[in-house]
Amino acid sequence: MITEKEAVRISRFLSLVLRHQPETIGLMLDENGWADVNLLIEKCNQQGVALNRELIEHVVATNTKKRFSFNEQKDLIRANQGHSIEVDLALSSQVPPEILFHGTAERFVSPIKEHGLIKQQRQHVHLSAEESTAVQVGQRHGKPFVFSVLTGQMHQDGFVFYLSDNGVWLTDHVPAKYLSF
Repeated sequence: MITEKEAVRISRFLSLVLRHQPETIGLMLDENGWADVNLLIEKCNQQGVALNRELIEHVVATNTKKRFSFNEQKDLIRANQGHSIEVDLALSSQVPPEILFHGTAERFVSPIKEHGLIKQQRQHVHLSAEESTAVQVGQRHGKPFVFSVLTGQMHQDGFVFYLSDNGVWLTDHVPAKYLSF
């Protein structure tokens, strides 16, 4: 039986390897962020991280944020979004809802009001369809603060949006004039 603690530990490790530092275990991702599952298991075990197919399948199936997905054959795995390394997720542009949300900590509100939302080390700015999700995101970094983002207006003004496989809306930048608080 896989414990919740073990699943969280493996999910965090997979986030590190599949989103940020595959070189940590000597893994190479393809241009679309996919990793061979068998090679991932082998490399993890060589580095002392006990991993098997059952554990990976459990994490993919039960992760509440749906951070990872398999290809149809289940021989490749990747992170759905949140990369700090260059990958092409092959997402097609989508028309966003009129309003989306971005959760952050209160201590970041002032610079965001001045400069807007910037992707920092990630490939995209992350936006949520649900305000409650944005609150949860903000809580990870301190006292939460939620911005409403005028994404319908942004789209009309030529900004491009993508919807990741796990329901996170992505864009390159949100200028401050599109933020409501």
